[in-house]
Amino acid sequence: MTDASPQDPTVQELVELALAAATLPVCVHLTERWEANLRWAANALTTNGEMHSRTLTVVATAPVEGGTAVGTVSRELSGSEEVAAVVAAAEQAARSGPPSENAAPLLGADAPAPEWPEPPATTSIEVLQQLAQDLGAAFAQAVTDGRLLYGFAEHIVTTSYLGSSAGLRRRGVQPTGRFEFNGKTADLGASAWVGAATRDFTDVDVAAGYAELGTRLGWASTRVELPPGRYETLLPPGAVADLMIYAYWTANARDAEEGRNVYAAGEGRTRIGQRLSPLPLTLRSDPATPGLETVPFVDTTATADGTSWVFDAGLEVPATSWVTGGVLTELVRNRAQAAKTGLRATPPADNLIMELGELILPDGAGPTPGETSQGQASLAEMISTTKRGLLLTCLWYIREVDPERLLLTGLTRDGVYLVEDGQVTGAVNNFRFNESPIELLGRITEVGAPEQTLCREWNDFFNRTVMPPVRVPDFVMSTVSQAS
Repeated sequence: MTDASPQDPTVQELVELALAAATLPVCVHLTERWEANLRWAANALTTNGEMHSRTLTVVATAPVEGGTAVGTVSRELSGSEEVAAVVAAAEQAARSGPPSENAAPLLGADAPAPEWPEPPATTSIEVLQQLAQDLGAAFAQAVTDGRLLYGFAEHIVTTSYLGSSAGLRRRGVQPTGRFEFNGKTADLGASAWVGAATRDFTDVDVAAGYAELGTRLGWASTRVELPPGRYETLLPPGAVADLMIYAYWTANARDAEEGRNVYAAGEGRTRIGQRLSPLPLTLRSDPATPGLETVPFVDTTATADGTSWVFDAGLEVPATSWVTGGVLTELVRNRAQAAKTGLRATPPADNLIMELGELILPDGAGPTPGETSQGQASLAEMISTTKRGLLLTCLWYIREVDPERLLLTGLTRDGVYLVEDGQVTGAVNNFRFNESPIELLGRITEVGAPEQTLCREWNDFFNRTVMPPVRVPDFVMSTVSQAS
């Protein structure tokens, strides 16, 4: 869409226009998105661009036989004249729909939130200016070193405005940045990848990223072929994030109660209260986490776990510990499911933190010897104490095989390395893996120091994570892969 002219309605006025056009109770989501990106290949910048879009989503509710129906229509706006049509389409969908199992009264408020009048936040290509200069220096060094650099950087700023017939008026801003840096040898025989998540690109260190790529490409100068099997494996924070994000995305309380996911315990029960790990692992989310801040209220109609939030726009997102001290303590549920079960609604934040917390033990039980030293080692220190094992770089093409176990399959990519007597001695072939992140929690033997990280597979959708490196004694490499 083109940028708005001074005469065009403001985003707040568009929300009010939609509400005024409604004849049913509605909630209006208006999302303003600004994006800047930069690409490079073979040691040269190739493209850059800026994009701007505005999307209107209307959720209408209607009384129907047997309860309340809901209709949701979303459309990218190019002008205010389209607003009434979106509202009418949502209302028509609601009137003709079946009663919703997620029905709950729309949330309201006595007055608009203080930030409501503020304009949308924006970004531009200038955010990436210093990055481009730093990449120039890296390109020159890569030519000298006989390497090729490829990659992508993206900065997105999304501003969400919510308004409901019940009086809700809320505004939230979410900046999201990612930096992906790939290095290859001149003959393309070896490849390495590093990445970083950022809010504003002021903390992205291109020189450090290039140095890490150089280290990994150096490891690959020696090649070792290994067969499939179970290997002691060090997973770096990014690979751990890819696995834990999927566990988070499937943590649907209703599915667990109905026996449809790995968190089910049978007969309508869930595994809440069950130990998942002998180590005091904690998996939590909190919209106020410094550096990982997210919109602190529900501003979406559905989440990746399949939970519907169409009736819950504006609901506060609390800090939640999903796994505490190794024990499953919470699952994702909306207000309707919470009302059915007598439990609290638990909308997920758009971030995830894994760390060691306090071990939950039966009364009178003592800690396992040595467990208090967990959680302090860097990945390099964990390598130094490895007799023989594999070091992963990242995972990709992850797919679900068995929801009842949350068994996942996928491939390794951009470097799997052999560690012997505390040293990386070479690169090995890639593998297809088969693992359940929930089962892995029970087999982790060492947890390193958590750090902010960018996952590889899911970073288009989820990139605010703090994860530790971990050691798994028997990670399942099911077959050899020809992927590079």
